[in-house]
Amino acid sequence: MTDNIPLQPVRQKKRMDSRPRAGCCEWLRCCGAGEPRPRTVWLGHPEKRDQRYPRNVINNQKYNFFTFLPGVLFNQFKYFFNLYFLLLACSQFVPEMRLGALYTYWVPLGFVLAVTIIREAVEEIRCYLRDKEVNSQVYSRLTARGTVKVKSCSIQVGDLIIVEKNQRVPADMIFLRTSEKNGSCFLRTDQLDGETDWKLRLPVACTQRLPTAADLLQIRSYVYAEEPNIDIHNFVGTFTREDSDPPISESLSIENALWAGTVIASGTVVGVVLYTGRELRSVMNTSNPRSKIGLFDLEVNCLTKILFGALVVVSLVMVALQHFAGRWYLQIIRFLLLFSNIIPISLRVNLDMGKIVYSWVIRRDSKIPGTVVRSSTIPEQLGRISYLLTDKTGTLTQNEMVFKRLHLGTVAYGLDSMDEVQSHIFSIYTQVALVQWTESVGLTLVGRDQSSMQLRTPGDQILNFTILQIFPFTYESKRMGIIVRDESTGEITFYMKGADVVMAGIVQYNDWLEEECGNMAREGLRVLVVAKKSLAEEQYQDFEARYVQAKLSVHDRSLKVATVIESLEMEMELLCLTGVEDQLQADVRPTLETLRNAGIKVWMLTGDKLETATCTAKNAHLVTRNQDIHIFRLVTNRGEAHLELNAFRRKHDCALVISGDSLEVCLKYYEYEFMELACQCPAVVCCRCAPTQKAQIVRLLQERTGKLTCAVGDGGNDVSMIQESDCGVGVEGKEGKQASLAADFSITQFKHLGRLLMVHGRNSYKRSAALSQFVIHRSLCISTMQAVFSSVFYFASVPLYQGFLIIGYSTIYTMFPVFSLVLDKDVKSEVAMLYPELYKDLLKGRPLSYKTFLIWVLISIYQGSTIMYGALLLFESEFVHIVAISFTSLILTELLMVALTIQTWHWLMTVAELLSLACYIASLVFLHEFIDVYFIATLSFLWKVSVITLVSCLPLYVLKYLRRRFSPPSYSKLTS
Repeated sequence: MTDNIPLQPVRQKKRMDSRPRAGCCEWLRCCGAGEPRPRTVWLGHPEKRDQRYPRNVINNQKYNFFTFLPGVLFNQFKYFFNLYFLLLACSQFVPEMRLGALYTYWVPLGFVLAVTIIREAVEEIRCYLRDKEVNSQVYSRLTARGTVKVKSCSIQVGDLIIVEKNQRVPADMIFLRTSEKNGSCFLRTDQLDGETDWKLRLPVACTQRLPTAADLLQIRSYVYAEEPNIDIHNFVGTFTREDSDPPISESLSIENALWAGTVIASGTVVGVVLYTGRELRSVMNTSNPRSKIGLFDLEVNCLTKILFGALVVVSLVMVALQHFAGRWYLQIIRFLLLFSNIIPISLRVNLDMGKIVYSWVIRRDSKIPGTVVRSSTIPEQLGRISYLLTDKTGTLTQNEMVFKRLHLGTVAYGLDSMDEVQSHIFSIYTQVALVQWTESVGLTLVGRDQSSMQLRTPGDQILNFTILQIFPFTYESKRMGIIVRDESTGEITFYMKGADVVMAGIVQYNDWLEEECGNMAREGLRVLVVAKKSLAEEQYQDFEARYVQAKLSVHDRSLKVATVIESLEMEMELLCLTGVEDQLQADVRPTLETLRNAGIKVWMLTGDKLETATCTAKNAHLVTRNQDIHIFRLVTNRGEAHLELNAFRRKHDCALVISGDSLEVCLKYYEYEFMELACQCPAVVCCRCAPTQKAQIVRLLQERTGKLTCAVGDGGNDVSMIQESDCGVGVEGKEGKQASLAADFSITQFKHLGRLLMVHGRNSYKRSAALSQFVIHRSLCISTMQAVFSSVFYFASVPLYQGFLIIGYSTIYTMFPVFSLVLDKDVKSEVAMLYPELYKDLLKGRPLSYKTFLIWVLISIYQGSTIMYGALLLFESEFVHIVAISFTSLILTELLMVALTIQTWHWLMTVAELLSLACYIASLVFLHEFIDVYFIATLSFLWKVSVITLVSCLPLYVLKYLRRRFSPPSYSKLTS
């Protein structure tokens, strides 16, 4: 009955994020750039511009020179924690509220801000240098004076730029000329759209016919281009040459466009720049970098609010016990200042310094060489990831397809039997369309241009073919074809290859296609079906006439062209099946298995085709062998989405594969229901995913689940997803560093992700949790002692410790041992990698929770009360004896508590303990203003301090032993 429950329309949920979600066009308007407009660009004359264009720079910085200091200060004081201390320090300028020297409040606050500003400045400088490296890449520009060198950041709209083979395209350009004899070039676009197959690009016919590239400056011509937009798959424009008679006009499409971020794969090209800077297609498909606030920092901020509440309550209680006598409102403020140590200002410093240490340890790890920490503010996020969203091309795979299987109907050949195929080809050749493999077995492609191709057989015979028509692959058709004429025989043949799901209805009936396709698919291979059809001359001429007529249509051109091509796609002769495998990166399978065992769900978001994505998911074991796969069929409206979601609801423990188009429809009408179902899946694969869609999925996961997300990618099309996620990881790919530069963490291989999360993420989170709670304990202890002291002395708002004692307590006396907790670890890194289930415990947030916080509060109250009451009970005649006994006991208690908290001793921890104790003993000589130096040298002082310290610490040591004995934590079982 539940299968047919009506789905409800989407319910919007407000996003609690201070960052605006304006689109790129709105952003341009806000920045004064006005509405994006079409433009006229004169070739080689950037000065003839009809509007202002942005500089051609890549900028991943969060601030500029003018916004750095205000921005950093705003990000600090928007925390309740830091704002409180600012107000506290400012209050000391009022004489009625002053409790001590100004430096006791302003020095700690200034130190906190200085550390933060320096850290942010270092990161901004590093980011600036990385951006400068990309913006300083040198290209050649055609000018009236010849070819000159120009940096990428100096390229302007209208410039004629020369791009060499294997060089990155620096700006969005129109393709004018190529050095290739065939008059075309190939483009690698995987950094833009995630697709591994090279794209054919054609130059403007008028400019390609010019004798030399220098002649481009001698003609009077311009390009009329559409306004900047995010569509990377389409372009509309015209090229016009005015100085010819009559003037020449050519229509321009995506075939003539070279988008920034792509790489020239063949020849040298010349292009005219249309769009630069923030108007680039690749940039418009990315979001602006933002300052990420870690979940751990938000939790600590929440705890400080609780502590502030406790501070207010204690102050009110103190005044109430005075019966609100006299100027009670001033007494409340004085008590608020007196107990301000309840909220430790040193907490922020310790946590920020800890983050720096974690970042240094990650960079120094020899097991993950080349790892770079670009954002040192969120290392704890790595320890609490629930969803990992990964790109496919270049991240999980190597951008290389490996030929695995050939099936000819009656016989199948694997890699170990290719010598038989070679002998067959040596005797009689056949036409297979996979270039590298055919060359390996003796059939070599020796020449290819737009109109012809040449093959060499094993007997050195050259076969010449004229290319009559080419039908490129499209996502809708899932197939591609070519019509060729054999020049030696005049025979015309139509060859086609495509996915088995579409080719099954095109080829003649046979009894083995479906079975063999299933066998290959179960092995994780991508299956291609190859077929042919012989055409008579008259048949081809009739087809060509109808095809040309369809291409000239103004309305429904795509539909009419597809209909004409489909008239040939009937009763084709099945030639063979080929099985290819997308070569995986090293150790992808064990890494994904580790992530699964750690409780992390993996979603693969790729711009590649559905079949390729599905095969990669199987091959990488993203989908395990015992899991079913539900391929979400293409839906275009609300009704179809409703039916398909109901069908999907009936599946259990099933991986989901869905296209970007279907995803868009589902999110439009049934966002809540779709996300609820998808989050229950063990794995999700989203194919044909646009960069903005990737970021949208990350955002929806954050909003719907409240869990932390990590996005991993290597291309420019992954930048939006990486920046949107709670923790972005960039893989330094072969084709660029856009993702790496924009990420919070950069790795060289996907397999390093396992150690980054299981070891460094886990350690960072557990260490910061222990450090933060211990710093809070340290402050609550002294605040409890102050409360006891004030209560005993008739609720007077008089400080127990003043001046250097207060500053020294949280700095040189206890800082080093407490901070040494950033070196602590519960298990060795090898154990953490071997048992990823240990990571799963962190997802519940147990290291820092209200329960653990309450335990530390109770410990602090017990120890603070014990020390203060003990000192009051055992002190002799003078007040300074109370100070000496209680303060010394407090210092020793903190040092012993650090030792109690440590799980694995490091030699630096021992040094920190001894150094702090030595600093305190040495400083007693200079503290005669607060402590009786002669009294501390007596035996009476020593035994009183020893007894008080023993009473405050011994019960906790006993409790720790009993807990380890009868209820040990999970990690202790592995270390024993």
